[in-house]
Amino acid sequence: MKPFLLLATSHTPDGAELTLHAHDSNFYLRVNRQPLMGTNASESEKVLAELACAHLGTGPANVLIGGLGFGFTLRRVLELMGPAAHVQVAELLPQVVAWNREYLADVNGHLLDDKRVEITVDDVFQVISRAPKAHYDAILLDVDNGPIAMVQDGNARLYQTQGFSAITHALKPGGRVTFWSASTDHAFAKRLSKAGFKVETVAAKAYPQAKRSTHTIFVAERK
Repeated sequence: MKPFLLLATSHTPDGAELTLHAHDSNFYLRVNRQPLMGTNASESEKVLAELACAHLGTGPANVLIGGLGFGFTLRRVLELMGPAAHVQVAELLPQVVAWNREYLADVNGHLLDDKRVEITVDDVFQVISRAPKAHYDAILLDVDNGPIAMVQDGNARLYQTQGFSAITHALKPGGRVTFWSASTDHAFAKRLSKAGFKVETVAAKAYPQAKRSTHTIFVAERK
């Protein structure tokens, strides 16, 4: 049996321990020893991109991804978009960006150097709040584990009135914001609808071969 290797250790701004591991051909990210993500379970991250961007075509577009992770959402966005697209990735933790380049170059790390990609090391809420009115065609949020499971406390505002207002300002009319969630959350869908979005809830698999869908993608379209 191949060992579970510790590759790197760091800490989040609030002091949580962040660790990167490798086992066999996969990589895993943990926070305070609890699993956060793995390269073996990326299917729903791709669906997040498809639901946000598939309708945009291959012309010029501005897309914002909140959370780099292991880059699977970024990869799918780049596959869907044309050469004139601008894809901004807001990642709070600089070590996640560094680890993608150093350890995950053969996964998706090389995509960080795609000419269409801009990496912004910052809180995605702040990035959205600073954006000009109607700037983005699509916003994709894969932050923590969704509306009811926070690793970083400040991320909760993305799923509340404050976040909805900032997103509405930053999105073009007809633009979409997609939220990744580890579970269903009917109350969150109702809050989105009440905030003026056209809302769809889509079940997504963690693995292509999975027999059931365990994750949820919330699709909110600005009217």
